[in-house]
Amino acid sequence: MNAPLPPTPPTGLRARKKAQTRRTIQDQALKLFLSQGYENTTVEEIAAAAGVSHMTFFRHFPTKEAVVETDDYDPMIVQLIQERPPDEDPLTALRRALAQGLEAVYATDREALLVRTRLVLRTPALRARVWENQYATEQLFAQALSVRQPGADPLRTRVLAAATLAALTTALTVWVESDGTEDLPTLVDQALQALHG
Repeated sequence: MNAPLPPTPPTGLRARKKAQTRRTIQDQALKLFLSQGYENTTVEEIAAAAGVSHMTFFRHFPTKEAVVETDDYDPMIVQLIQERPPDEDPLTALRRALAQGLEAVYATDREALLVRTRLVLRTPALRARVWENQYATEQLFAQALSVRQPGADPLRTRVLAAATLAALTTALTVWVESDGTEDLPTLVDQALQALHG
C-alpha cells in the first residue's frame, strides 16, 4: 500500500492563513460543544473563542452545523479512488482508497473525528442532515469510479458508492458506540469486506 496522503496543504500565505483560521474555528467550536453542548453554544461564542469576528466565522462556515460537517476528506478520498489501478474491481478500489485515506485521517485527526462523529450521531439537528451530506459524498465517489472505468453501468456505480458509504457509516457508528476504544480502520475494513461476501 502506498503511503497515506494527507489532505493537500494550501499553497500561498493567504491560503494557509485562511486554512489555519478555519481549523482554529473548528477546534474551538468542538471544545465548546464538548463543554457546554451543541445546542447551548452560539456562533458568537465560537467566534470569540477562536479570536475572530462573527462575520469571519460566516466567511468560513455558512451555518453552525457546517462547523461539524465540513472537512477535507471527500476530495482526498476521490483522488485516492481515481488513482487506484484501472483493472481493480470497484469495491476493492473503494475499500483500498478508504483504507489509505482513513490511515492519514486517523493518524492526524483521530480525536476530532471521534468528537465530530459523536456530535452528528447524538445531535438531532446534525443527524437530520446526514442524508443530504451522504448523498453529496455518494455522487463524488460514483464520479470517481466513473473516471476509473468510463462506460461502467451508472446504476451499478451508484449502488457500489452508496453501499460503501453505508458500510463506512455503520463502522463509524460502532466506533462511537465503543467510545473510540475499537480501532476504526479495522472496523471500516471489516465493514467493507462484508460487502464482498
